[in-house]
Amino acid sequence: MNERYQIKYKTPSIEAFNQLRVEAGLSHKEKEAIKIGLPNTLFAVTIYDADTLIGMGRVVGDGAIVFHVVDIVVKPIYQGQGLGKHVMQEIMNYLDNHTYKGSYVSLIADIPADKLYKQFGFRYTAPDSQGMYRMY
Repeated sequence: MNERYQIKYKTPSIEAFNQLRVEAGLSHKEKEAIKIGLPNTLFAVTIYDADTLIGMGRVVGDGAIVFHVVDIVVKPIYQGQGLGKHVMQEIMNYLDNHTYKGSYVSLIADIPADKLYKQFGFRYTAPDSQGMYRMY
């Protein structure tokens, strides 16, 4: 990783969070939802180039039984430098130290990011189960 980049273990601002998501092709979230959701993060890792948020990832859940990896994103012009892999490694370090036997860690993998997650031991749930969602 480029030595000029800074890693921080805190959630980004509401504006930076939404801007990075949208720029990377993820959905826009309502400001009020972000204001409520971000403080409920169990673990966050962010990468900055000076004052610009260029990568992030979060873990949410109940802190013992269920963990969900979310918001893994790298600013498009910074992709291809291993930053997504670095974010995932930080998340795995957190999970390795904060989960219990039988803790369930899940994520929804956009294609082709599933290849990244497979490197960290994540497997497809099918055919034993099928991921489902409901969006409001």
